[in-house]
Amino acid sequence: MDIALFSTSSLFAEEDDDDDIHTKDEENAETHETYVERKHQFPGMELIIREFSFHQLNANLLWPGTFAFAEWLVQHRSCIEGRRTIELGSGTGALAIFLRKSYNLDITTSDYDDQEIMENIAHNCGANDLPVIPHIKHTWGDKFPNSDPDWDLIIASDILLYVKQYPNLIQTISFLLKSYKHGDRTTVSPTGNDETHGDVVLPWPAFLMSWRRRIGKEDESIFFNGCENAGLEVKHIGSRVYCISPIENEKSNKCLMKKVSVQASAGGE
Repeated sequence: MDIALFSTSSLFAEEDDDDDIHTKDEENAETHETYVERKHQFPGMELIIREFSFHQLNANLLWPGTFAFAEWLVQHRSCIEGRRTIELGSGTGALAIFLRKSYNLDITTSDYDDQEIMENIAHNCGANDLPVIPHIKHTWGDKFPNSDPDWDLIIASDILLYVKQYPNLIQTISFLLKSYKHGDRTTVSPTGNDETHGDVVLPWPAFLMSWRRRIGKEDESIFFNGCENAGLEVKHIGSRVYCISPIENEKSNKCLMKKVSVQASAGGE
């Protein structure tokens, strides 16, 4: 059920020659008509999400890929447990809100350097009984506001719409992945899962992306080839979910997984 927001005062306004009053009423009506509040079903919960009726930066609506990605993450929750996460192209913030409510995930939202998007995400947090999730205003390709980012997981869904933005997107992804410092981390999966048991085990750091909106194979190739040219490895891990990570980290991650596996075996003896 859609809940359209509008001002009831416009239904009862009396005629008035004062242009200022008419102007104010018209501005209020315009403001209320730019949003629509909808109830959306996510795994195990219903969220109330305010969406833009129109937004020039296309951050206005929830796309089907968001729901499919949420389902995938529920089925592979070990991929996100214990991770410090940032979402690119958050739009309404719905996916981040779902993950915070479901798993208390340490997550930051981000989208274009646009005040209206940030304020709408904050509104949606409040509408779903959450404190405001941290948000970073960042336009892909621009200098990142945080010069020393330490997110070990980046997530996004349905963000490959504009081919001309691929180089900027890849620049941002590459910066975030390659700026991550491993520190003293001694585990690969907080739940002890590994690929030998059929689990999906992500490298640290990793960019996890769900892409459901069909585009031409040529356009997909432009993005994936661009990632590889930037020193990133791309893996399709099923259900149109892709894992992208720095190539130079692959060897160290495999060594670390082997070490953890040996430690786990020794502990079970």
